[in-house]
Amino acid sequence: MRQAALIAATCLLVMSALSPVGFFYLFPRLIARADILQTSQNIQAHQGLFLAGIFCYLVTFICDILVAWALYVFLRPASASLSMLVAWFRLAYASMALVALLKLVTVLRVVRTSEYLDAFGRNLQNAQIQLLLISFRYDWAFSMIVFGVHLGFLGYLVYRSGYVPKLLAALLAINGLAYLIDTLRPYLFPATALPYLPVLFFGELIFMLWLFFWGSKIQDPVADVVPIRATP
Repeated sequence: MRQAALIAATCLLVMSALSPVGFFYLFPRLIARADILQTSQNIQAHQGLFLAGIFCYLVTFICDILVAWALYVFLRPASASLSMLVAWFRLAYASMALVALLKLVTVLRVVRTSEYLDAFGRNLQNAQIQLLLISFRYDWAFSMIVFGVHLGFLGYLVYRSGYVPKLLAALLAINGLAYLIDTLRPYLFPATALPYLPVLFFGELIFMLWLFFWGSKIQDPVADVVPIRATP
């Protein structure tokens, strides 16, 4: 359990460091949503930055798979079946995110391969790049619904565990609810402004800190030993 907690916390730390680099720094420098021609030129001129952004997301989603396994081991004493269900939800999210990431790989392929430009022309090539970028954004956003459900079940499992503070269970459940609201808002209530919603997204980060400093010190449960009588 101690090793699983440390692995989960380390992977969460790597994710929290790499994902914002791609989301808030690398891709905003390349993608101009109002000007697809400028976006295409930026990607063409800075292919290394675009590839670095893909790498940040790839490592993040692979870490999600490791976190799913580590949390399963760490929370299995609370409920083996529920812990497995929670892990499968995170694996499903990671799989959907990795499939969405292939759209960005295809963008890089379209930009680098001259045959696409010769076959479609500049306008159709730019339209294809825009479609792939939008598809990645929407596909990943849809996968966050599964991730929000995962955090809700994770919060319930943490609450049942007895060896993790119940406050963390509430924070994880609130974090999952925030992901659901943020993902579904454009479809269900697009005119509603939620300026304070980002405050609710820190539950998993707080859980990561707890895993680092306290979860990694938890002792494994000792199984009951049933004495066996020697037969004559």
